[in-house]
Amino acid sequence: MTGAPASATGGTGATPVRGGKLGTAAVNQASLWNIANLLTMARLVLVPGFVVLLLHNGGYDPAWRSFAWAAFAVAMITDLFDGHLARTYNLVTDFGKIADPIADKAIMGAALICLSYLGDLPWWVTGVILFRELGITVLRFWVIRHGVIPASRGGKMKTLSQGIAVGMYVLALTGPLATLRFWVMAVAVVLTVVSGLDYVRQAVVLRRQGLAAERSAAAQEAVEAAAEAPGGAEGPDRISGSSEARGAARTSEARGAAEAER
Repeated sequence: MTGAPASATGGTGATPVRGGKLGTAAVNQASLWNIANLLTMARLVLVPGFVVLLLHNGGYDPAWRSFAWAAFAVAMITDLFDGHLARTYNLVTDFGKIADPIADKAIMGAALICLSYLGDLPWWVTGVILFRELGITVLRFWVIRHGVIPASRGGKMKTLSQGIAVGMYVLALTGPLATLRFWVMAVAVVLTVVSGLDYVRQAVVLRRQGLAAERSAAAQEAVEAAAEAPGGAEGPDRISGSSEARGAARTSEARGAAEAER
């Protein structure tokens, strides 16, 4: 999540200094108590309230399930607003970065588990969705030092379809609407799996590129260290010899790759 710039005394925003380091530092300092973070906190607080409302009176009271749907809808709407505020006003805090995805998964996971507990939703559906979400979280940590994978269109469609489908299951629907929610959930499950596989592919590619860049940087540092090593006049000859050796190695690797493709 994001937060308003904080002053050195801590409470209010500070005016950045144009073109100076102080301005950059002020922008990067973010207050914890900004509107985006408050919305994230509200979403976290809504999770236990939503569970109580959904399971109240045995979990099959249409009125209480309507209240639970309202809490779920508010949570989904705050998710849209805090992200929009974060992107629009460039308000970033470490708390928001951690709490926002936790709040998203908490409300969705609570809804899925409660619906499966009540017998409204098969447990395998809950398992597939939760496994995907937890797996993607692990992948984020796996590749975080190499870069960040941006949210894809498929991922956004997955989130939207899950929210609509779960919201329809929270309500006590009957007849054609109950049939419709089944197909909406089916679409959500398909998008969940497809977008998850695409995320895995992007994570693997990103990690390979990051490792290749690290190896290249390490090799370059080794060459520079060898060139700067004590040797007096032989330094240029060593550099030339190293260049020729690297050129020969690259030629050998190219020939090997060509033979492998054949």
